[in-house]
Amino acid sequence: MTTPLTLIQRSPDPESVGQSRDRRPSIAERFRSMGRSRIGALLLVAATLVAIVWANISFTGYEQFWDTHLIIGVGDLHLDFTLHALVNDALMAIFFFTVGLEVRREFAIGELTSWSRAVVPVVAAVFGLAVPAVIFVLFTLGTGMEHAWGVVISTDTAFLVGALALIGPRASGRLRVFLLALAVVDDIGALSIIALVYTENFNPYPLIIAAIGLVGVYFTRYLRGGRGPVYATLAIIVWLAFLASGVHPTLAGVAIALLVPVYRPNRRDVEHALDLARTFRQSPNTEYARAAANSLRESISINERLQSAWGPYVAYVVLPLFALANAGVRLDGDILAGALVSPIAWGVLAGLVVGKFVGVFGSAAVLRLLKIGDFGPGLTLDRLAGGAALCGIGFTISLFIVDLGVPDEAAQNAARVGVLAATIVAFVVATIVFRISDARRPKDEAGLTLVRPVDPARDHIFGSLDAPYEIVEYGDFQCGFCLKATGSVFEVQRELGDRLRYVWRHAPLTRYHPNALAAAEASEAASRQGKFFEFERALFADQEHQLPSDILRRAEELGLDLDRFEADLSSPEVAARVRDDMLDAEAMDINAVPTFFINGRRHVGPYDAQSLIRAMQATEDTGTAATTQP
Repeated sequence: MTTPLTLIQRSPDPESVGQSRDRRPSIAERFRSMGRSRIGALLLVAATLVAIVWANISFTGYEQFWDTHLIIGVGDLHLDFTLHALVNDALMAIFFFTVGLEVRREFAIGELTSWSRAVVPVVAAVFGLAVPAVIFVLFTLGTGMEHAWGVVISTDTAFLVGALALIGPRASGRLRVFLLALAVVDDIGALSIIALVYTENFNPYPLIIAAIGLVGVYFTRYLRGGRGPVYATLAIIVWLAFLASGVHPTLAGVAIALLVPVYRPNRRDVEHALDLARTFRQSPNTEYARAAANSLRESISINERLQSAWGPYVAYVVLPLFALANAGVRLDGDILAGALVSPIAWGVLAGLVVGKFVGVFGSAAVLRLLKIGDFGPGLTLDRLAGGAALCGIGFTISLFIVDLGVPDEAAQNAARVGVLAATIVAFVVATIVFRISDARRPKDEAGLTLVRPVDPARDHIFGSLDAPYEIVEYGDFQCGFCLKATGSVFEVQRELGDRLRYVWRHAPLTRYHPNALAAAEASEAASRQGKFFEFERALFADQEHQLPSDILRRAEELGLDLDRFEADLSSPEVAARVRDDMLDAEAMDINAVPTFFINGRRHVGPYDAQSLIRAMQATEDTGTAATTQP
């Protein structure tokens, strides 16, 4: 019998990690933890600085280099590109392809699947597109540059995520989710405007070929093998058809990405991949290795595989090259003096910095005031203000549309100065807002109060809703300490009876327990059939066996409808429910489990039955009572 491929490490003792709440992570720690997003943003900054220095040392050399022609073809069939056009038309198609993949994923299984979740970032994004455009037009009325309003409409997602990692507030997870969802809608708007407003010399006939190619992209998912070369061939055909039509060819990347399938991993497919891996372990040979590798790869949707494969190239190569090719603006005295009195420069600066802030923050604040949409704990007005300020970083698409929509060289220079100035101002303003936000929440008070009141319509509650005592546990089904705590809670329940209600919330420590997240989602799927606590006890009864086959076996033993259970396991609603608890836990700086809240206050110290009872009696002495959200 082979050992299950489950690695369970020892999770941190909840009684020995309190000191981590007393300090803010260092910049070096945050840098190491953010990975690609932050590094990509730093590379963008570096490439921008190199482009500016290069252009100011030798603007002629800078222009001549990017005007170098590259001819690709055979005989009479050839493509003639400048290096600048190659970056903007070809490489940026890869960038927009990854944007399209993210859009497709968010609408299929992400934050934009639920109306209550989607309404806030969608409305904020729409106003964040419209208000900057209006401000820009007001600044440029009568100059003949009103049509360049597209320069100020979009937020640079790469810079946004990187800047949030660098200067964001403590526990910024929910703000990050909000901003990423907003950025997806923002990208959709920007891409639509590029297609509708900044397309010249339109020829509809090549789009017939593009449409046929896109149909082929859609049906490629049904091929049994060799899909990669087919996707690549069709992508090139579609890109060339867009190029011939006059529609900007980068939009071909978006069109293709929206047709690439995305889905959550199927538990049976994962289990099959594990079986093949075990077989290879027993009998290592090329055939089994290939079968195991293919099965593992196919268990993940091609959308997510492509994001993973192309993401580093976009972050580390495509976007820095784009900045290098487009950010080379001369900053001599004449150009800066011209920018100071240029309506287009001030329109760009005001549109991005003021327009984005007013559009995003103003609309979100109104929705919050009217109690429309799901904000979640931690997404407070001051955090929203900082995020809205960061949205003023337009950089990539702003520079992209400067090249498309501003024909005059002097006006282009002024617009680029405005884009660069807006990036700096937005970053500084967001930094100030976030520092003020953190200062208003002292470190020693962070996480001591339950941020989300117990809600009978949402929470998993055992006991009477009218009970005077309440224990809320944030736990992990693979954690040995949580298993011990479960026994303590049972003892407390036997002692207090109907005077206690117990609430479970998820805080899977995925760093230590690789199956904990899947177990949490499985318990949520079971709760949809009224068997949450029964499934919880089954998970705790055998913590080391929580592979997909074990989860399905437990569901069958509990008499659940397996088809419905498996469908719920793959649903975005179940994943979102667990993610909500995890974001709440992050907002309260929960980094070890179990963590208890007794009558809404965080319990610090031992969690044996007598200690929990004494803590509840102490809240009674101080007048603290359990409350629930209606």
